Amino acid sequence: MLDKLLKEIVIITVGKQAEDIADLLNSKKHQNEFNIAKKMGITINQTRNILYKLSDFGLVSSERKKDKKKGWYTYFWKFEIMKSLEFLQNLLLENKEEIKKEIETREKNNYYVCDLCNLEYNEDEALLMDFTCDECGDLFKTKDNSKLIRELNKRLEKIDERLEFINVEIEKEQKKLDKKKTIQLKKEEKEKELKKEIAKQKRAEKKKLKDSLKKKVVKKKSATKKKTVKKKVAKKKVVKKKPATKKKTVKKKAATKKKAVKKKVAKKKAAHKKN
Repeated sequence: MLDKLLKEIVIITVGKQAEDIADLLNSKKHQNEFNIAKKMGITINQTRNILYKLSDFGLVSSERKKDKKKGWYTYFWKFEIMKSLEFLQNLLLENKEEIKKEIETREKNNYYVCDLCNLEYNEDEALLMDFTCDECGDLFKTKDNSKLIRELNKRLEKIDERLEFINVEIEKEQKKLDKKKTIQLKKEEKEKELKKEIAKQKRAEKKKLKDSLKKKVVKKKSATKKKTVKKKVAKKKVVKKKPATKKKTVKKKAATKKKAVKKKVAKKKAAHKKN
């Protein structure tokens, strides 16, 4: 049913001659425009004209890829199914409203016809013309609208049937889109979780490095402090040694002086004995 609906859309927007393109564009992947032209047996320019007309209504999407060898860009196309179905749905709903208005007008008002010229006029027009045809001079006859109203009601029934088919296809397409959206959301959530995990690992590594550097700094400070303390202790020892050495020197000098005095006294005694 979807294929028929898509062909109908192509016929409405482009024309009967292009309906075969519907089968080629009803694809999950975008189709190469040159392949489309080849399969349809028409030129690339004719193909592009059809695609551009469909694109003007937003019924197809395209993506561009560069040929690495030749250097030019090639376009790939496919139907936007949901937009296409909604487009046809809106057209049918508009048509339905027009028919309803026509039925209402036919039921409320009188219409007149000239059988010879096969021309129809509403009551105001017929009154202005004095219920006489300007072309042939024949008198107007009141038209029986019952047959036309039955035909219009049948057209409404057919439109309703087609709308039901379209609604079914729209529901199917919506389910597909919802499924894709769910998959995409799950994918995005996984990517977010992965990013969070990577960021967490980076923060942990950064903290580890920071702590390591901090420990090194602490160790360095501790080592420097120990050296400073050792230097101070060594300095104090040196300071303590200096006074002890000074005392020894004083004592030594005092002892030497005592010896010198004793020698003098001894010499004096010796000299006195001789005299």
